[in-house]
Amino acid sequence: MLVGAALAFSTGGVLMKLSNGLSRPVPTAAFLALFILGASLQALGMRRDDFSVAYIFVLGLEVVVTVLLSVFYLHESLPLSRLCAVLLVVAGIVWLRTT
Repeated sequence: MLVGAALAFSTGGVLMKLSNGLSRPVPTAAFLALFILGASLQALGMRRDDFSVAYIFVLGLEVVVTVLLSVFYLHESLPLSRLCAVLLVVAGIVWLRTT
């Protein structure tokens, strides 16, 4: 559930970018639907985990997926400093999940 939530939020973020400030109806409707789906999946997933772990896990995974989508789909750059920051987020997620 939590992975699905992160994927929905990340994909919705790309569609938010493509909505051009809410001026394009199809991407706007799609990102709103994905955000509702993501929030619903996250709410369901948080039934089993502690709030702090589940919420931060979704945010962290969303960061990783968003960076990958921004690089490979939107063709944005990935400077070394940004890559290192993402790796720190991944390390934090792993650490948090093992506590």
